[in-house]
Amino acid sequence: MRFGKTLAGVGIFVAAVWLWNTSWLATPPDARKVRLIAHRGVHQTFSREDLDNETCTAERILPPQHELIENTIASMRAAFAAGAYAVELDVHPTTDGKLAVMHDWTLDCRTEGSGRTRDHDMTYLKTLDLGYGYTADGGATFPLRGKGVGMMPSLDEVLAEFPDGRFVVNFKSREAREGPMLAHLVEANPQWRAAVWGSYGAAEPVDPAKAALPGLKAWTRGGLMDCLLSYLGYGWTGIVPAACRDTMVMVPVNYAWLLWGWPNRFLQRMHDAGSEVILIGPYTSGDPGTSGIDDAETLAQVPQSFSGYLWTNRIEIIGPLLAGK
Repeated sequence: MRFGKTLAGVGIFVAAVWLWNTSWLATPPDARKVRLIAHRGVHQTFSREDLDNETCTAERILPPQHELIENTIASMRAAFAAGAYAVELDVHPTTDGKLAVMHDWTLDCRTEGSGRTRDHDMTYLKTLDLGYGYTADGGATFPLRGKGVGMMPSLDEVLAEFPDGRFVVNFKSREAREGPMLAHLVEANPQWRAAVWGSYGAAEPVDPAKAALPGLKAWTRGGLMDCLLSYLGYGWTGIVPAACRDTMVMVPVNYAWLLWGWPNRFLQRMHDAGSEVILIGPYTSGDPGTSGIDDAETLAQVPQSFSGYLWTNRIEIIGPLLAGK
C-alpha cells in the first residue's frame, strides 16, 4: 500500500515536471521570426577534420566556388546581400590604435607576413595579401594569391562602409583594453552605435564593452557554459539561472533537445529573462571552432517554431534556403 502511494506520488511529480516543461503548451516569442548571423561573411570553407587551435585553415580549403575572402568588405557585402541580419567579424588592436579586422592571431597562415597581427600597424597590414596562403591541393596551386592585397580592413572602415549594417565583434584575446577601444570608437562616432550590434569572446574585453555600450548584445564563453550547465541542472523548475539573463545563449543544434522545454518554453523563458537564443551547428568533441547551420540537412533540424538567430558559415546557401520557406 505504502509502495503504491510512493509510486503514485513519483508519477504525479514526473507528470507535473513534464507538463511544466512541455513545449507544445508554450508559444515562442516572435514565432517564425528567424534571423541569420553570417560568421566571417561569405568566405572559403574548409575541412573540419582533426581541426585544432593551431590548424591553418587556409591550407585546407575546399575547391573555391568564388573568390571572396573572410572578414573583408567584399565578403560582408555579399553576406548582407544573401540575407544576413548581422555579420560576425574578428578584431585585433594594432600598434597605431586601430582595430584590425582579421581572424588569425598571427599573419603566417593567410598572408605573406609573419608574427602576431597585433604587433603591426594598420599601414603595414594594408600591404599584405589576404589570399596568399589559400590552397585546396596541398600547396600545388594558390588560387586566391594576389587577389587579397590591401583588403584587410580596420573596424572603422567596415562601419563607415556599412553604417546601416549590424556586426558582432569577436575579441580574439583576453586583453581588457579592447573593450574600451570598441566603446571609444563608438562614442567618437555615434552614428555607428546601431551597427555595433553584438560582441563576444573572453570576459575581460566583453564586460567593459557591455558596460559602456547599453543595449549591446554581448556574451562570453565562460558565461555561456555557466548558463547551459546550470539550466540543465535545475531549469526544469522554470528558474532561469543568473548566467542566462540579459545575454545571448548559443545552443548547438544536436544538443538542443536536452534543454528543459525545448524549443518553445525554453525560448519563452530566455525571452522573459532578457536573453535571445542563437542556434549553431552540431557540437563535435575536439572541434575548437564554431560550426554553423551550413546546409539543407542541418537547417531541417531547426524546429519549425524556432524564433531566434541561426549562426551560419554558409550564408550564401542558408539565406536563399530560408527565404524560400
